[in-house]
Amino acid sequence: MWKTWVVKVAWLYVAPVKGLAIEARDHIELTTRGVEDDRRFCVVNDEGRILNGKRFAPVTTIGAHFDPATDRLELALDGERVMGTVRVGAPIEVNVYGHEAAGHLVEGPWTSALSEYLGRVVRLVRLDEPGNGHDRADERAGATLLSLASLQRLAEQAGVQTPVDPRRFRMLIGIDGATAHEEDGWIGRRVRVGKAVVVPAGNVGRCVTTTLDPDTGRPTLDTLQVLAQYRRDLATTEALAFGIWARVESGGRVALGDDITVLQP
Repeated sequence: MWKTWVVKVAWLYVAPVKGLAIEARDHIELTTRGVEDDRRFCVVNDEGRILNGKRFAPVTTIGAHFDPATDRLELALDGERVMGTVRVGAPIEVNVYGHEAAGHLVEGPWTSALSEYLGRVVRLVRLDEPGNGHDRADERAGATLLSLASLQRLAEQAGVQTPVDPRRFRMLIGIDGATAHEEDGWIGRRVRVGKAVVVPAGNVGRCVTTTLDPDTGRPTLDTLQVLAQYRRDLATTEALAFGIWARVESGGRVALGDDITVLQP
């Protein structure tokens, strides 16, 4: 039997608008499609391509909050708050890293505010189905997990004294109490997280967005070089792997401090 001691949920982060700043939660309702309001919206350019930190760093500093019960969306752009009830217009198909996701253009003040703030024409899209904004949505990737110990190992390898901000990696569930990169060994096993059960299916490969400071959008830590130095030759499912993604076998409430248990096969 796989055994670790006192493994708990360390953080819960969602991004109501894909690519924009993530939002901390004290609990989530995890479903087989992920969290209902996580990555439910996205921003596209005038050609319909998703705009994110990899392509345009300033988007990572824009705050977002969405209440699916009331359809209220609020964006925070450098101190200015743009809010209202979401109404949609024309349909649009968005390519989310290899899979086509149906959505509708959002009407209201957000598109013009975003375009003015970013200095380019962009459009806000609401995706029709929960989970379709996730990377690997075609593989039903409803959750991602990363341990505090892995972040500490990264800091040690980078030679930095301050902790590496977990927001750089935009992972849904943080793990406290596991050893560094222990989560890699959970791939293919069933893991109970709070009231939910997930099945990790692969590693998460990293991109340039993780080099950016979450608050400023500026590159401040060469995470990719550090990962290449100490993890390039490992047997992982993706290059520059850091953390894991999982399918949700059964949904349920997950809260900060909840137990995380690797189950018997």
